[in-house]
Amino acid sequence: MNDKSSILAISGSLRSGSSNHHILKFLGGLTPADINYSIYDRLADIPPFDPGLDHESPPEAVSELRSFMKNAAGIVICTPEYAFGVPGQLKNMLDWMVSSSSLVDKPVALITASSVGTHAHAALLLTLGALSAKITNEATLLIPFIRSKIDADGNIVDTETERALRGVMKVFLGEIS
Repeated sequence: MNDKSSILAISGSLRSGSSNHHILKFLGGLTPADINYSIYDRLADIPPFDPGLDHESPPEAVSELRSFMKNAAGIVICTPEYAFGVPGQLKNMLDWMVSSSSLVDKPVALITASSVGTHAHAALLLTLGALSAKITNEATLLIPFIRSKIDADGNIVDTETERALRGVMKVFLGEIS
């Protein structure tokens, strides 16, 4: 991926048909043609964080993701909330990024789409802040009751949610240009 022309999108849900994946696909449709927008699909391949393996040659999946993040102009994260917190695999992935500087000053858009989502959203903002990611309030969005806002085919049917997503993407695209 080329630094000025790529966005890496990451879903906190491992389920490919999740609401979060549908939102990421929607956002990809808002991305200009000259920007490579790719949805990362190897989150399940990231091994449990082990500081003893966090050195010059970390596990292959971690090394690959770090490279993707470093080379992307920006990162979009869309996640549900599980048991009032961040999904374990997403938090695990972020733990692997602590020592790599992959997110330092990297523009990140954060969308939490869940039944409620407030706890995961707040926790992710803290974690991304600890990783020195570049986050602006206008590039974050909390979408509660997401299942009532997306139909069975994954289309966003709530006009306010669609408007808000378009707004987040507009701000985010401005940050990476």
